[in-house]
Amino acid sequence: MTKTKVAVIGAQGRMGTQAVGAVGSAGDLELAGALDKDDNLGDLGGAQVAVILSVPDAAPDNVAHCIERGVHCVVGTTGWTDERLAAVQAQLEQHPSVGVLIAPNFAIGALLALEFARKAAPYYESVEVIEQHHPDKVDAPSGTAVRTARVLAAARAEAGLGDVPDATTSDPLGARGARVDGIPVHAVRLRGRVAHEEILFGGPGEALTIRHDSFDRESFMPGILAGVRAVADHPGLTVGLEQYLDI
Repeated sequence: MTKTKVAVIGAQGRMGTQAVGAVGSAGDLELAGALDKDDNLGDLGGAQVAVILSVPDAAPDNVAHCIERGVHCVVGTTGWTDERLAAVQAQLEQHPSVGVLIAPNFAIGALLALEFARKAAPYYESVEVIEQHHPDKVDAPSGTAVRTARVLAAARAEAGLGDVPDATTSDPLGARGARVDGIPVHAVRLRGRVAHEEILFGGPGEALTIRHDSFDRESFMPGILAGVRAVADHPGLTVGLEQYLDI
């Protein structure tokens, strides 16, 4: 059996370390390189696919490096603005056979929670998102929370719902959190947490909470491997692993 050669960029981080182990343990994959911030990426050890788990500021350059060399990318780094996504899309137009997957979350349960939330969104007047992560995370809100809010906002708009009701007129300390496409999003940073999200819906006389918890980064490995195995079959830019899994 021919094995797919995979390089992991950001290999010394918490996620990267586990990804190196997961790739190395997969019978159909071969670890071509375990690279970190001080390493020269070069030809990525001849990799066909790169798993990019570097810090947000480094990720766009890492992705560009891979695309230029015809290497498919599975990206778990957050911090992707519309401008950064547009730059990736423009580069991919010059390399149409390359696939890039940017996944805000690799946990299968998180993807299911997002789909459940999408289905619930048209039925509730109120919705807010609370995400919890460890205090070493450098960005807030999380990429998962941002994507969740955008999906909720789109589902509400399609259903003809207006703005989330909120009579607050004074919030000098920012207690009401951020707004992502009009959806309130709150970020918590606590030692001992890994990655957790609650999507809270409210209507007259009832509430619905959809919650997902990742207690260990091991929960992300099946999704990373699924992305690695499928990315070559999806040329162009894809945001969200659920697009590959038909969730």
